[in-house]
Amino acid sequence: MKRILLNISLAISTLGFAQTTIVDIIVGSEDHTTLAAAVGAAGLVETLNTGGPFTVFAPTDAAFALLPEGTVESLIADTTGALATILTHHVSGGSTLSTDLYDGMMITTVAGTELMVSIDSNGVYIDGAMVTVANLTADNGVVHVINAVLLPEAEVESNTVVDIIVGSEDHTILAAAVGAAGLFETLSGDGPFTVFAPTDAAFALLPEGLVATLLEDPSGQLTTILTHHVFAGSALSTDLYDGMMVPTIAGGELEVMIDSTGVYIDNAMVTAANIETSNGVVHVIDAVLIPEEGLSIEESLAIENQTYLYSIDVLGKRINKATLNTIIFDVYSSGSVVKRFSLR
Repeated sequence: MKRILLNISLAISTLGFAQTTIVDIIVGSEDHTTLAAAVGAAGLVETLNTGGPFTVFAPTDAAFALLPEGTVESLIADTTGALATILTHHVSGGSTLSTDLYDGMMITTVAGTELMVSIDSNGVYIDGAMVTVANLTADNGVVHVINAVLLPEAEVESNTVVDIIVGSEDHTILAAAVGAAGLFETLSGDGPFTVFAPTDAAFALLPEGLVATLLEDPSGQLTTILTHHVFAGSALSTDLYDGMMVPTIAGGELEVMIDSTGVYIDNAMVTAANIETSNGVVHVIDAVLIPEEGLSIEESLAIENQTYLYSIDVLGKRINKATLNTIIFDVYSSGSVVKRFSLR
């Protein structure tokens, strides 16, 4: 510790500054040896000597002693880590005297964070730390002594429905479609949203070239189809019931079907449920949901000069060839299978 303080003093002397800078106040204080050592370890001596003006909220040695054991040593040992961020969280640009402070004031720090000023009959507080000595003026700013170390709030990792989709290896097509349609910002908003998220395998069931065609006109049918997978609310699996009609933000409805084999949303099976996020919930489904007014795929996709046998849905269950609003696989006598949509 003494060696670090000596190095700081030498740095000050070498820079040729009069002993009236912010660093001089900190180094010259018997109550700020830990802060002085930290400033030196973080390489902030020159900045706080030559720059400014600055306002520094300076925690005492007693304040640092309130941190969990070993915290200070760990921070100083890793100077490229959080140390500089924590220290600059105590510094704001400009010279702010106590008379400039007011209750509720927000102070932006050079770390890019904010500190809130609270003033009551007991005194002045900076993010809950009491100012015990105010207005120690220097040539390049002012120092206020505080009785606690100010720790910036840890950044909360984003966990929206968009983050779940983008972070999933099974939803690369859906992520690309949401991006192309300009829905990232919307679905990253407050919500809440419930998203029924078709997998890449689900998109692969669509007629060849259809996804590429939709992506070419993202503001058209693509947006309608994507928003047909979104409910404006948070609906967990426990909120769903057989026969329930779920309104979508596209203006359509999705029918919930529940039987012994599972939960279905318009005949698409829910394969993973209740992926909760900060702004809603995601349910993974195994088919793309097409609104009734969505696409019109002609039956001319059928193979000519072959005898039609029967049709099945995505679950392999035989269905009527004229079934509406679902993916259909027509089976022919040659063994050929034609995948198509039958829509209103």
